[in-house]
Amino acid sequence: MHNTICSNSFINCDLYNAKLLENESNGKLLINTINQYSYCIAEKDLTFKKALQESDILLPDGIGIVLAVKLLKNKKISKIAGADLHNYLLKNLNKKKGKCFYLGSSKETLSKIIQRLSFEFPDIAVETFSPPFKNEFSDIENQQMIEKINSFNPDVLFVGMTAPKQEKWVHEHKEILSAKIICSIGAVFDFYAQTIIRPNEIWIKLGLEWFARLIREPKRMWRRYLYYGPIFIWLVLKRKLKSTF
Repeated sequence: MHNTICSNSFINCDLYNAKLLENESNGKLLINTINQYSYCIAEKDLTFKKALQESDILLPDGIGIVLAVKLLKNKKISKIAGADLHNYLLKNLNKKKGKCFYLGSSKETLSKIIQRLSFEFPDIAVETFSPPFKNEFSDIENQQMIEKINSFNPDVLFVGMTAPKQEKWVHEHKEILSAKIICSIGAVFDFYAQTIIRPNEIWIKLGLEWFARLIREPKRMWRRYLYYGPIFIWLVLKRKLKSTF
Protein backbone atom coordinates (compact mmCIF):
# COMPACT_ATOMS: atom_id res chain seq x y z
CA MET A 1 0.00 0.00 0.00
CA HIS A 2 1.16 3.51 -0.78
CA ASN A 3 -0.86 5.08 2.03
CA THR A 4 -0.65 4.75 5.79
CA ILE A 5 -3.32 3.79 8.29
CA CYS A 6 -3.37 6.30 11.12
CA SER A 7 -2.82 4.18 14.19
CA ASN A 8 -3.48 6.46 17.16
CA SER A 9 -6.56 8.14 18.54
CA PHE A 10 -7.63 10.79 16.07
CA ILE A 11 -6.94 13.95 18.05
CA ASN A 12 -3.44 12.74 18.96
CA CYS A 13 -2.56 11.30 15.59
CA ASP A 14 0.94 12.61 14.86
CA LEU A 15 0.89 11.29 11.31
CA TYR A 16 -2.36 13.07 10.55
CA ASN A 17 -1.18 16.35 12.07
CA ALA A 18 2.09 16.11 10.16
CA LYS A 19 0.20 15.56 6.93
CA LEU A 20 -1.98 18.58 7.64
CA LEU A 21 1.07 20.78 8.20
CA GLU A 22 2.63 19.45 5.02
CA ASN A 23 -0.62 20.12 3.19
CA GLU A 24 -0.47 23.82 4.11
CA SER A 25 2.34 24.27 1.63
CA ASN A 26 2.18 21.29 -0.72
CA GLY A 27 -1.44 21.17 -1.86
CA LYS A 28 -4.06 18.44 -1.70
CA LEU A 29 -4.59 15.75 0.90
CA LEU A 30 -6.94 12.86 0.15
CA ILE A 31 -8.38 11.06 3.18
CA ASN A 32 -10.47 7.90 2.94
CA THR A 33 -11.74 5.40 5.49
CA ILE A 34 -11.85 1.61 5.42
CA ASN A 35 -14.08 -0.90 7.20
CA GLN A 36 -14.72 -4.61 6.81
CA TYR A 37 -17.38 -4.02 4.15
CA SER A 38 -15.20 -1.80 1.97
CA TYR A 39 -12.29 -4.23 2.42
CA CYS A 40 -14.41 -7.07 1.03
CA ILE A 41 -15.76 -4.98 -1.84
CA ALA A 42 -12.24 -3.84 -2.73
CA GLU A 43 -11.16 -7.48 -3.12
CA LYS A 44 -13.58 -7.74 -6.06
CA ASP A 45 -13.52 -4.16 -7.35
CA LEU A 46 -9.95 -3.36 -8.37
CA THR A 47 -10.74 0.26 -9.23
CA PHE A 48 -12.05 0.75 -5.71
CA LYS A 49 -9.02 -1.04 -4.28
CA LYS A 50 -6.68 1.27 -6.16
CA ALA A 51 -8.61 4.32 -4.93
CA LEU A 52 -8.16 3.19 -1.32
CA GLN A 53 -4.51 2.24 -1.78
CA GLU A 54 -3.69 5.62 -3.29
CA SER A 55 -5.25 7.62 -0.43
CA ASP A 56 -2.83 9.91 1.36
CA ILE A 57 -4.35 8.75 4.66
CA LEU A 58 -6.57 5.70 5.11
CA LEU A 59 -8.38 5.69 8.45
CA PRO A 60 -9.59 2.48 10.19
CA ASP A 61 -13.34 3.16 10.46
CA GLY A 62 -14.39 -0.22 11.82
CA ILE A 63 -13.64 -2.53 14.73
CA GLY A 64 -13.04 -5.35 12.24
CA ILE A 65 -10.09 -3.49 10.73
CA VAL A 66 -8.69 -2.76 14.19
CA LEU A 67 -8.84 -6.45 15.16
CA ALA A 68 -7.42 -7.56 11.80
CA VAL A 69 -4.38 -5.28 12.19
CA LYS A 70 -3.84 -6.70 15.68
CA LEU A 71 -4.01 -10.27 14.37
CA LEU A 72 -1.95 -9.77 11.23
CA LYS A 73 0.57 -7.12 12.29
CA ASN A 74 0.44 -7.36 16.10
CA LYS A 75 -0.17 -3.62 16.20
CA LYS A 76 -2.69 -1.83 18.38
CA ILE A 77 -4.64 0.84 16.53
CA SER A 78 -7.82 2.72 17.34
CA LYS A 79 -10.97 3.04 15.29
CA ILE A 80 -11.23 6.49 13.70
CA ALA A 81 -14.72 7.10 12.39
CA GLY A 82 -15.58 9.40 9.52
CA ALA A 83 -17.73 11.35 12.00
CA ASP A 84 -14.63 11.99 14.16
CA LEU A 85 -12.70 13.21 11.12
CA HIS A 86 -15.60 15.47 10.13
CA ASN A 87 -15.91 17.04 13.58
CA TYR A 88 -12.14 17.58 13.88
CA LEU A 89 -11.93 19.35 10.54
CA LEU A 90 -14.95 21.54 11.26
CA LYS A 91 -13.40 22.75 14.52
CA ASN A 92 -10.20 23.68 12.67
CA LEU A 93 -12.10 25.40 9.87
CA ASN A 94 -14.14 27.43 12.33
CA LYS A 95 -10.96 28.70 14.02
CA LYS A 96 -9.48 29.71 10.69
CA LYS A 97 -12.77 31.02 9.25
CA GLY A 98 -12.35 28.58 6.40
CA LYS A 99 -14.61 27.12 3.75
CA CYS A 100 -16.07 23.65 3.20
CA PHE A 101 -18.14 22.07 0.44
CA TYR A 102 -20.55 19.14 0.83
CA LEU A 103 -21.01 17.02 -2.30
CA GLY A 104 -23.66 14.32 -2.10
CA SER A 105 -26.92 13.32 -0.41
CA SER A 106 -30.31 15.00 -0.89
CA LYS A 107 -31.14 18.70 -0.91
CA GLU A 108 -33.14 18.18 2.28
CA THR A 109 -30.18 16.60 4.10
CA LEU A 110 -27.81 19.29 2.84
CA SER A 111 -30.19 21.99 4.04
CA LYS A 112 -30.18 20.47 7.53
CA ILE A 113 -26.37 20.35 7.48
CA ILE A 114 -26.22 24.06 6.64
CA GLN A 115 -28.66 24.88 9.45
CA ARG A 116 -26.65 22.96 12.03
CA LEU A 117 -23.34 24.41 10.81
CA SER A 118 -24.66 27.97 11.10
CA PHE A 119 -25.36 27.33 14.78
CA GLU A 120 -22.34 25.20 15.79
CA PHE A 121 -19.66 26.63 13.49
CA PRO A 122 -20.81 30.12 12.46
CA ASP A 123 -17.40 31.17 11.11
CA ILE A 124 -17.34 28.51 8.39
CA ALA A 125 -18.45 29.45 4.87
CA VAL A 126 -20.28 26.51 3.31
CA GLU A 127 -21.58 25.50 -0.10
CA THR A 128 -23.36 22.28 -1.15
CA PHE A 129 -24.46 20.33 -4.18
CA SER A 130 -26.79 17.34 -4.47
CA PRO A 131 -25.87 15.21 -7.50
CA PRO A 132 -28.34 12.86 -9.22
CA PHE A 133 -28.96 9.51 -7.48
CA LYS A 134 -27.45 7.12 -10.01
CA ASN A 135 -24.63 4.61 -10.29
CA GLU A 136 -22.65 6.54 -12.89
CA PHE A 137 -22.59 10.21 -13.81
CA SER A 138 -22.45 11.59 -17.34
CA ASP A 139 -19.54 13.75 -18.46
CA ILE A 140 -21.83 16.80 -18.24
CA GLU A 141 -22.85 15.92 -14.67
CA ASN A 142 -19.22 15.38 -13.64
CA GLN A 143 -18.24 18.72 -15.13
CA GLN A 144 -21.10 20.46 -13.34
CA MET A 145 -19.98 19.07 -9.97
CA ILE A 146 -16.35 19.98 -10.59
CA GLU A 147 -17.25 23.54 -11.62
CA LYS A 148 -19.44 24.01 -8.54
CA ILE A 149 -16.60 22.90 -6.25
CA ASN A 150 -13.84 24.79 -8.00
CA SER A 151 -15.75 28.07 -8.19
CA PHE A 152 -16.13 27.94 -4.38
CA ASN A 153 -12.50 26.79 -3.89
CA PRO A 154 -13.06 25.15 -0.47
CA ASP A 155 -10.43 24.35 2.13
CA VAL A 156 -12.18 21.02 2.70
CA LEU A 157 -14.37 18.99 0.35
CA PHE A 158 -16.63 16.42 2.03
CA VAL A 159 -17.98 13.75 -0.33
CA GLY A 160 -20.93 11.60 0.70
CA MET A 161 -22.16 9.40 -2.14
CA THR A 162 -21.74 5.98 -0.43
CA ALA A 163 -18.87 3.54 -0.98
CA PRO A 164 -17.42 2.59 -3.38
CA LYS A 165 -18.84 5.31 -5.67
CA GLN A 166 -17.54 8.25 -3.64
CA GLU A 167 -13.95 6.95 -3.35
CA LYS A 168 -13.75 6.12 -7.05
CA TRP A 169 -15.20 9.49 -8.06
CA VAL A 170 -12.71 11.40 -5.91
CA HIS A 171 -9.79 9.27 -7.10
CA GLU A 172 -10.71 9.92 -10.72
CA HIS A 173 -11.09 13.68 -10.34
CA LYS A 174 -8.68 14.53 -7.51
CA GLU A 175 -6.15 16.32 -9.70
CA ILE A 176 -8.67 18.80 -11.09
CA LEU A 177 -10.55 19.52 -7.85
CA SER A 178 -9.70 22.82 -6.15
CA ALA A 179 -9.75 21.71 -2.51
CA LYS A 180 -6.90 21.43 -0.02
CA ILE A 181 -8.37 18.43 1.80
CA ILE A 182 -10.77 15.90 0.25
CA CYS A 183 -12.63 13.41 2.47
CA SER A 184 -15.00 10.61 1.54
CA ILE A 185 -17.24 10.26 4.58
CA GLY A 186 -20.47 8.59 3.42
CA ALA A 187 -23.04 8.23 6.20
CA VAL A 188 -21.62 11.22 8.11
CA PHE A 189 -23.85 13.52 6.05
CA ASP A 190 -26.91 11.83 7.53
CA PHE A 191 -25.38 11.65 11.01
CA TYR A 192 -24.63 15.36 11.07
CA ALA A 193 -28.00 16.28 9.55
CA GLN A 194 -29.55 13.89 12.11
CA THR A 195 -31.65 12.19 9.47
CA ILE A 196 -29.97 9.06 10.85
CA ILE A 197 -28.92 9.05 14.51
CA ARG A 198 -25.44 7.69 15.21
CA PRO A 199 -25.40 5.05 17.99
CA ASN A 200 -24.76 6.16 21.56
CA GLU A 201 -21.17 6.72 22.72
CA ILE A 202 -21.46 3.63 24.94
CA TRP A 203 -21.88 1.38 21.90
CA ILE A 204 -18.98 3.11 20.18
CA LYS A 205 -16.62 2.63 23.15
CA LEU A 206 -17.60 -1.06 23.40
CA GLY A 207 -16.71 -1.56 19.73
CA LEU A 208 -20.35 -2.39 18.98
CA GLU A 209 -21.41 0.58 16.89
CA TRP A 210 -21.97 -1.83 14.01
CA PHE A 211 -24.38 -3.92 16.13
CA ALA A 212 -26.39 -0.88 17.20
CA ARG A 213 -26.70 0.21 13.56
CA LEU A 214 -27.76 -3.30 12.55
CA ILE A 215 -30.51 -3.36 15.20
CA ARG A 216 -31.70 0.12 14.23
CA GLU A 217 -31.59 -0.42 10.43
CA PRO A 218 -31.77 -4.19 9.80
CA LYS A 219 -33.08 -3.97 6.23
CA ARG A 220 -30.30 -1.63 5.13
CA MET A 221 -27.42 -2.98 7.19
CA TRP A 222 -27.92 -6.76 7.41
CA ARG A 223 -26.00 -7.55 4.25
CA ARG A 224 -23.06 -5.36 5.24
CA TYR A 225 -22.60 -7.06 8.61
CA LEU A 226 -24.21 -10.52 8.46
CA TYR A 227 -23.11 -11.40 4.92
CA TYR A 228 -19.84 -9.55 4.50
CA GLY A 229 -18.82 -10.00 8.14
CA PRO A 230 -18.07 -13.75 7.76
CA ILE A 231 -16.42 -13.10 4.39
CA PHE A 232 -14.12 -10.53 5.99
CA ILE A 233 -13.21 -12.95 8.81
CA TRP A 234 -12.37 -15.64 6.24
CA LEU A 235 -10.21 -13.26 4.19
CA VAL A 236 -8.28 -12.19 7.29
CA LEU A 237 -7.79 -15.77 8.54
CA LYS A 238 -6.68 -16.90 5.09
CA ARG A 239 -4.10 -14.11 5.01
CA LYS A 240 -2.93 -15.04 8.50
CA LEU A 241 -2.51 -18.70 7.57
CA LYS A 242 -0.64 -17.76 4.40
CA SER A 243 1.83 -15.64 6.38
CA THR A 244 2.29 -18.38 8.98
CA PHE A 245 3.29 -21.17 6.60
